[in-house]
This record gives sequence, C-alpha cells and structure tokens, in this order.
Amino acid sequence: MRGASRKANLSRMIWAEPCLWFTLFFLALVLLIPNAAPLFRAWFPDLPRPVYTRASFLELTGAHCVLVGISSFTAAMIGIGSAIFVTRERGREFLPIVSAIAAIGQVFPPVAVLALAIPLLGYGAAPTVAALVIYAILPILEATITGLQAVPAGPRDAALGIGFSASELLLRIELPLALPFILAGLRNAVIINIGTATIGSSVGALALGSPIIEGLSASNPAYVIQGAVIVALLAIVVDRWFQWFDDLFRRQDRA
Repeated sequence: MRGASRKANLSRMIWAEPCLWFTLFFLALVLLIPNAAPLFRAWFPDLPRPVYTRASFLELTGAHCVLVGISSFTAAMIGIGSAIFVTRERGREFLPIVSAIAAIGQVFPPVAVLALAIPLLGYGAAPTVAALVIYAILPILEATITGLQAVPAGPRDAALGIGFSASELLLRIELPLALPFILAGLRNAVIINIGTATIGSSVGALALGSPIIEGLSASNPAYVIQGAVIVALLAIVVDRWFQWFDDLFRRQDRA
C-alpha cells in the first residue's frame, strides 16, 4: 500500500509541474503550426505562402536546441573551469584578466564574431557555435566565481580539519554550496543563447532563425511571427525547467 501511495503521490507531483504543461503545449504548437495556414492566411491574405515550409518546425527546433546545447556546454566547461582556477591560490592573480576577457566577449556583438569566424570556420553551424560560446561565458564565469567566493569559511575549515585534500574540498564542499549560483549563471547563459542562436541562420545555420531571416528578406511577416513565437516559447520552457531544478535542489537542501 505504501508503495502504491508513494507512486500515486509522485505521479500527482509530476503532472502538477507547470514546466511539464509548458513543454507539452510547446511540442503541440511545434507539431501543429503547419496546420495553421488558414489562420495566417486570414491575418495576411496577400501572402502566397503564409506558413514556413522549407523545413519542419520540429527539425528547426531540434537543430536550434543542438546549437544551444553544444555552445552552452562548451561555455560552461570554459566558464566553470576558469572560475575554479582564478579562485584557487595559484590563480588569483589572473582573476582581473580573465574577468576582463570574458566581459569583452559579452559586449562584442555576435554578428561581428560571426563575420570574423566565417573565414576560419566557413558558413553554417560552426561560426554560430563559436559566437554563442563567446557570448555565454561571462554569466557562467561571474556566477561561479560569486558562488565559490560566497562559500562560508566554517565548512572549508572543518573539511580541512578532518583531512580533506584540495580536490575533495572543491568537489564535496565548495561546488555543492556554490551550485545555486552556478545554476543561475547557466540559466542566464542558456536563455541568452536561445535568443541569440537565431542570428546563425544569417550565415547558413539551420535554426529557428531561418523563418525569421527569410521572412525579413521576403517581407513575409507571417514567417517572422512563427519563428519568433517558437523561440520565445522555447526560452520560457527551458527557463521553467531550470526553475524546477532550482526548486528541487532547494527542497533537497532543506531536507
């Protein structure tokens, strides 16, 4: 009975999560938007093709998520690794330099990064990923540095007192305590990348920016609306899942 009750409670908790309903709504919209031609034809009667058809929105969404996933993961490895280095004793002197370089990458326009990367990487996904990585490092780096510097001295001293090595101190004390800050930085970086990845379509990358770019060049506002709505909803869905993970972490921490 207890097992059945526990399963029932878990099922209710899962179906009560808003992020799950956001995800299901988003997937339904992605799959059903090709059937919305009558709606867009009513809004824009002068357009011969009111729905983007060069690629399915499911394919565009998948390609967009791959770009965001690869770039965000790479930026996380660089940002978190750099933050760990500059918060260690041997790397503290490099903290201003690393922060300055990351800040320059954040303010450098992604379009300019694309223009500089094309001669080296060609057209398509590669320069887009490079631009997104550069753009996403700063929020992850700053959040991780803040989290590591905010770890109280008490747990550090207690861990060192019982014989923790430097790596054990980092992995078992500092990173877990800094995790809420790291998640916040990752959350900001991923949301930024979801919106910024649309510019990759201007250099041939398959993404949700494809209908936006084509709509702008062909004066087709329906394409622009379709691409923009899907991108916005994707950002909301991902943000809700990050919020779910943050709430889960806080509940476990309180327990």
